Amino acid sequence: MTASLSAASPSSFEELLPTTRRALLHRIAVAQSEGRAPSLVAAVARDGQMVWSGARSCVDGPGSDADVQYRIGSITKTFTAVLVMRLRDEGLLDLADPLEKHLPGTRAGGATVGQLLSHTAGLPAETPAPWWERTPSSLRPELADVLGEQPQLHPTGRLHHYSNPGYTLLGSLVEAVRGVSWEEALGAEILEPLGLDRTGAQPVHPHAGGWAVHPWADVLLPEPSEDLGLMAPAGQLWSTARDLCRFAVFLTEGDERVLSAESVAEMRTPAVAPEPTGWEGGYGLGIQLTYAKGRELAGHTGSLPGFVAGLWVSAADGVAAVALANATSGPLCGTLAAELVGIVSEAEPRLPEPWRPLPEVDDRLLRLTGPWYWGTHVYGLRLTADRGVALEPLRGNGRPSRFRAAADGTWIGLDGYHRGETLRVVLRPDGSVSHLDLGSFVFTREPYGPDALAVPGGVDPEGWRGI
Repeated sequence: MTASLSAASPSSFEELLPTTRRALLHRIAVAQSEGRAPSLVAAVARDGQMVWSGARSCVDGPGSDADVQYRIGSITKTFTAVLVMRLRDEGLLDLADPLEKHLPGTRAGGATVGQLLSHTAGLPAETPAPWWERTPSSLRPELADVLGEQPQLHPTGRLHHYSNPGYTLLGSLVEAVRGVSWEEALGAEILEPLGLDRTGAQPVHPHAGGWAVHPWADVLLPEPSEDLGLMAPAGQLWSTARDLCRFAVFLTEGDERVLSAESVAEMRTPAVAPEPTGWEGGYGLGIQLTYAKGRELAGHTGSLPGFVAGLWVSAADGVAAVALANATSGPLCGTLAAELVGIVSEAEPRLPEPWRPLPEVDDRLLRLTGPWYWGTHVYGLRLTADRGVALEPLRGNGRPSRFRAAADGTWIGLDGYHRGETLRVVLRPDGSVSHLDLGSFVFTREPYGPDALAVPGGVDPEGWRGI
C-alpha cells in the first residue's frame, strides 16, 4: 500500500466536521499564544490523506502554511532509520551485526546496528564541546571528533540512553554500505518515492527563520542555522507539515517502493524498556513510542536552536498529526501533535470496516474453530483473513495472540507473548486431531480430557470428582 497523501478534492476523502476543525484551530492558537512562538503550523492526516492544516503567526498578512519549511531536528533520525532498515531488508546487513563489520575503526564498533537504532549502544548523548547544534560542522570533521575520548558510557544493550552521535554513526554506515552520501541516499530512496519534494537537508524558500524568545520579555533573537556535517543524520532536515503528513502515513502503512508495512511495523515495536523516568513510553527502531490518554502513538519529536517539531501517528485510529514552530523553546510541539491526534480521534471515531465473510474457507480449518483448553483455561480459536487464526482467552486472564499461516501448515505468532512462536495441529495415528501445540503448551478440546497422552504429565485415571 502506498502513502498516497495529496492535495485531494473533498470528494476523495471525508472532511472533518466544522466543530472538529474549530477545535483544532483553537488548540494551535492557544499553543502559539501561550508558547510565544513567532509562528506555528500544524496538520492532520486521516486514513492516508491530509484533512486539515492551520497556522498562527505574529506577522500580519500571509504567513506560514502547510508548505512552508521548518527545521525538524531529530525527526531526521526516523528518516535515517528507514535507510538502515532498507539495507537490512535487502540483505546487505543484519541488525545483529556489530558496527565494526561494516564501518571499522570507530571505537564504538562493538555496538550492533539494532542497538544504535534503538539507542541502546551505550554511547554518549552528545558530542564533546562545543555544543554541536550551534557551532560549525568544521569543528567535527571526523567520527573521532563526534565520539570524543570516551565513546562508551554504558554497557551495550543494557540501557536506553538517547544518543545523537549514534545516529551520526548510522548515517556513516549508510554511506559505507551504499557508496553514496547520506543525503543522496535519502533523496533517491525516501524523498523521491514518497513525493516529499519540500523536504531536504537545506532550506528552500519559503521557509521559516529560527528565533529565540526571551524568557522574561517579549523580544526576539535570531538563532544561527548551522550545517551539521557529520551530525546531519541526527537532525539536519527541513520539511513542511504537508510532507510530514505524507511521511506519517508511510510510517503507518508502509510503501513497497521504500519499506514494507511489515518493516515499518517492526520499527514501531518497542525494542527496549524505556528509561526509568519514562515508563509511559519507549523506543522502537528510530521511532519514539508513547501513550496519550490511553492511546498508543508512534513518531518522533525534534528540536534545534530556533525550531521545535512533533509528529505522532495512531495506527489504530488512522490519524496522524504534525506540529512545527520556529522558537527555541515555548510550544511543546510533541505534546501538541499528540493532542491534535486525540481531538480528531475522540470527536470523530474511526468507523469500523463493514463486516464481510471470508472469500473461502477450508473445512479442515473450520473444524478447528471453537473452544480449546490449556489446562483449565478456556480459549477460543477463530479464523482470520489469509488463513490466519486468533487464539484468545474467553474468560479470566490469558495471552491472546494472532497467527499467520506458514507454508508447512503451521502458524506463526504475530503479537503478544506468543510472537514468533509456532502453533501446530498434532494428529493421532488415525489422522484425527489430538491437540494443538503452541511452543510446548498443549491445548485440548476438553479440560484434562480423556486423551491423556496429549497432556504433559498425564491425567489422573480416576478423572474428575467431587469432594
